Amino acid sequence: MTHFIQSRRHFMVMTGAGLAAAPWVAGCATAEGAALPAKAIGRPWPDWGELPDSPPPAPKEGSVGVAVVALGGYAIGKVMPALAASDRCHVAAVVSGNPDKAAKVAAAYGLPEDAIYSYDNFDQIAGDDRIEAVYIVLPSGLHADWTEKAFAAGKHVMCEKPMALSSEECERMIAASEAAGKKLMIGYRCHFEPFNLRAMELMRDGAIGPIRMIDTAHQYMMGPTNVSENWRVVRALAGGGPLEDYGLYSLQAALYLTGEMPASLKAATKQPANDPRFEQIFSTVTAQLTFPSGAVTQLATSYNAPQGKNMIHIEGETGTLHMSPATSYGGQKMTLTRNGVSEDLVPGDPNVQFARMCDHFGQAVREGTTILTPGEMGLRDVRLMEAIYRSAAEGREIKL
Repeated sequence: MTHFIQSRRHFMVMTGAGLAAAPWVAGCATAEGAALPAKAIGRPWPDWGELPDSPPPAPKEGSVGVAVVALGGYAIGKVMPALAASDRCHVAAVVSGNPDKAAKVAAAYGLPEDAIYSYDNFDQIAGDDRIEAVYIVLPSGLHADWTEKAFAAGKHVMCEKPMALSSEECERMIAASEAAGKKLMIGYRCHFEPFNLRAMELMRDGAIGPIRMIDTAHQYMMGPTNVSENWRVVRALAGGGPLEDYGLYSLQAALYLTGEMPASLKAATKQPANDPRFEQIFSTVTAQLTFPSGAVTQLATSYNAPQGKNMIHIEGETGTLHMSPATSYGGQKMTLTRNGVSEDLVPGDPNVQFARMCDHFGQAVREGTTILTPGEMGLRDVRLMEAIYRSAAEGREIKL
């Protein structure tokens, strides 16, 4: 696994103090209709995610009890099954604004009634010794506030990506972690996924020579929706849109494959007129990142792309590495080409990424080991996204 080492001083050098306050979603229109509020609310049953047929077995000795905050599709379909499959973590409680949904999920995981919390009584988890940590799966714009609430309750925190919607929020989260003396981990699952781990290893070993170019695309066609239905199109909850949600995989890949921070970037955004999906967010973000080694990354992410893509293509001086799908929940494919000879690589089962991520978090909590995807990594990425939005808004290249 890769290790992340980054100092606060380097963050300031990398981004420049002015970028942290950039109006990085400037230009987004204000929707005329009533948008979903920027607070935790009870939502209906999600349109994906299945409950287990029977409760999971009793947790192993030393397993860390986790309260899952928000019960959307990703929480029900991926987070909770991963915690149940983990050797070092387990579902200890649920937190939801929808009591019927919370009761149904709790029953499926064999949780007692007093392990069900609402957003209104969340602070009471402070006195629940069954809960040592929380996993925050709320909309991105709520991550900072609820992370601070969890630390105030004396719990460790796993927070979904993106860490937050501004570098200022990220800094608050890190400060709260340090004040509480508790762990903060960002849910960057690809750092625990066999195909991406193998790609990192191949690049470190120079398998295709020095990297010349990385072409990344994370895009799909979002169905009809609007700000009253879908938090992903609400600026206060989702930020600029596809970059924070799907394009972050492209940005992360550029960093962990080159092993570098970009020296400069140039970006552009699109926001179609008269489309309810994009009243408050961008439909598309593109960026070119140039690294000190000379490597260049072309990044494209969109909610308005007829052809869906989840792809990373790396060109080196002596070969290529192609991944498509590259960062999916499963089904990854990887082809290494050297000297005109192509080889399909299958380094492992992509589905293990979720449980391995939870295992890593549990180990860090229980043994005090270093977290591979800490809050500092989340802050780094948010600052880079701020720089991307600044470049697009000002129509110029940004030096980092």
